[in-house]
Formats: sequence, structure tokens, C-alpha cells
Amino acid sequence: MKKSLVALAALAVAGVASAQSSVTLFGVVDASISGYSSTSRDLNGATFLNPFYVNQGSVKASRRELANSGYNSSRLGFRGTEDLGGGLAASFWLEAPITNDDGQQGVSTFARRSTVSLSGGFGELRLGRDYSATFWNDTVFDPFGTNGVGTNLVFTASSAFANFAGAAPAPVIGITNVSTSNYTRTSNSIGYFLPPNLGGFYGQLQYSFSEKTKYSPGTATPDAANNSRAGRYIGGRFGYANGPLDIAAAYGSSTVGDQFYVGTTNKVNTFNLGASYDFGPVKLFGEVSRSKNKLDYETEPFLGGRPDVDLTGYLLGVTVPVGAGLIRASYSAVKYDDNVAADPFNPFAVAPADRKANKLAIGYVHNLSKRTALYATIARVSNKNGAALTVGGPSFVTTGGFTPKTSTGYDFGIRHAF
Repeated sequence: MKKSLVALAALAVAGVASAQSSVTLFGVVDASISGYSSTSRDLNGATFLNPFYVNQGSVKASRRELANSGYNSSRLGFRGTEDLGGGLAASFWLEAPITNDDGQQGVSTFARRSTVSLSGGFGELRLGRDYSATFWNDTVFDPFGTNGVGTNLVFTASSAFANFAGAAPAPVIGITNVSTSNYTRTSNSIGYFLPPNLGGFYGQLQYSFSEKTKYSPGTATPDAANNSRAGRYIGGRFGYANGPLDIAAAYGSSTVGDQFYVGTTNKVNTFNLGASYDFGPVKLFGEVSRSKNKLDYETEPFLGGRPDVDLTGYLLGVTVPVGAGLIRASYSAVKYDDNVAADPFNPFAVAPADRKANKLAIGYVHNLSKRTALYATIARVSNKNGAALTVGGPSFVTTGGFTPKTSTGYDFGIRHAF
């Protein structure tokens, strides 16, 4: 019975392949032994009001696990192209995340990418779920490609900064939740990509529908948060790549929350600029990024509304080929500005210190073949003034007077691509 089912599946795939100009099955299986440690410290001491306070020292939350996607994201995908003649082509791309460490998640969704497109001399028109325009600079100009414990802090902080407002939908075990953020990928999108024959210039424009119901008159709108505009995204990215140089700038605006009757719209606007230059013996990477979490009011509150929150960050990285291997290293840093001033009625008050964090990561990749590689990465995050960014794994202990300080981690793994 099993052999018959396998034969039928093979015939079905062969039938699909014959109906297309080309159909490709592809994927990555990446597994690592990974460890994470997040240390919080008691920064309090004896005071005039509490002279007998005894400092509690530090508390650490740690975990070891067999993880996936430490070097490249594990995935399984299908892509195909049909030549329509006259320079036109129709294409599809369906790509699913997989958790090969436990087998829990397979082709249950195509949450990584699910697009259909039409391309020609005019460029490409692409519809579906795809990477956002602003995410590309975070990953292309990161020596670690936003994977594993080496992922740069610009991406780590920005992706959390841009989560949709309100409670997240209840997760379904084994299925990637695609409705909590559109920082990395956007659903329901229309994308236009410039043709590839522009002398090194490239670019894209992207718009994602919120798919929320609009009511007329507006007073018929149900009184519920985030049901009018949340989920909408508009962005673009333009760059130049020629020889050893690659440079690109991107901007995106994501509506992460709204309340119709309160008259508020919550947006996260992100601008980033990234570049790389390959000198041969060494390749340098860099990125600067700025995001603003804005709360716009139809009618400004009498005492003023919530101030905008700014997130700035930068990344410096390098890769060095060594025989069949590659050394990777990066340093990234971010700073939050809540734009909160000191109490003007208290002459002794000072404004809260800005939260900030920095990260150092170093790793090595040894290529056993074009498709198989061994890798090792170690990383450390240092937090200040209440920032709580980690390399992954468990969150910091923040109860009982403890403040997040350092997070360390490692990945030792193997990646096979097909």
C-alpha cells in the first residue's frame, strides 16, 4: 500500500513538471546543538530609607537544546516558471518553514513565502506573502544572515519593536503564526520589482492590504481595537550592486494598531541603509537603521498624547575566507529613546536613561561541499538601563528586583541544502 502511494505521488509530481517549463523542489535542513544563558542582576543597595537592604547578586536562566536554523533557515519549497512567449513568464514560489529538530512543523503552511508573479521586460509583478522591503537590508548586510545566536541586534530589536498592538492571536502548535508582525514578511502584498538589466540598479515597491472591513457611515464600525487599519504596509527598497559593491536604502511604514472611536492610529516607520564591499581577502558589511513607533491622534489629548518612541541601531560586520571555510564576525548596537522628559515640577528629577544594548558575535563555517557545511557561532549581548535583548532562548528574570544584563549563546551545527 505504501509503495503504491509513493508511486502515485511520483506520477503526480511528474505530471505537474510536464505542464510547466520548470518545477523545482528545494530546501534546507539545518540542525545545531545550541545553548543560551540570560543573566539578571540586582542593582539595588542599601539606602537611607532601607539601610539594611542585602543585595541579591545575580540570577541566571539557561537552556541547552537541539535547535534548527542556526546557519540557514530550515525550509521546504516548490518553485516553478512557465515561459509564456514574447519575453513573458509566469512563476510561483511556495516555501514552508520546517522544524527538523522535532518534526513538529512541516508543510503545514507556506509562511516563509507564497507568491505568484508575472515578469518580463517591464520587471516583475508579485502577489502574495513575501519578505518586506525593509527586512532585506537587515539580512543581506549581516554576516550571519539573521540566523542563529549571531543575528544582529538591529533585526532583533526592530522586529520586536514592530509587533502589532494588542494581544497576539493564540498560537497553534506546529503552525507558524503570521499575524503578529509584518516586519520580516508581509501577507496580502502586491510587489513590483525593477527588471535586472539596469546596469546594477535594482529596486522594489510593496503594498500590503490590511484586509479590514470599512464601514459607511464610520459610526457603524464595531467598537473593537485594531479592526480598521492594522496590518497595512507600504514600503520600497532601491540599491546598486556592481562588482564588489552593494548598497541599498529602504523605507517602510507599517500600521500596527488602531482604535476607531478613540481616534488613534499606531504606526512603525523604518528607514535603513546597508552596504557591503568585497575586497577579496575580506568582505565588509555595514548598516544603519532608525525606526519610529508613532501614535497619531485625530484629536490631540489636552495633556498631550503618548510621545513617539525611537529605535536607532547600527551594524558592522566582516567575513574572511579561509580555505574551504569562512570566518564571520559582527558588532551591532541599538538604543531606544522614549522621548520622556524629566518632571518639570520636581527640581531634582532627571529624565530616564535611554535603554541600550550591544552585541558581539563570531563564527566559523566549514564547507564540506557546495551543499553541506559545518558551523560554529558564539555571541554575547550586553544590556543597559533596562534593555532586555537576548541571543535567543529563555527570557530574563525581571521579578524580585532583578534587571536584565547579559545574554550569551552558542550554535554548533550542520546545514545541508538541496
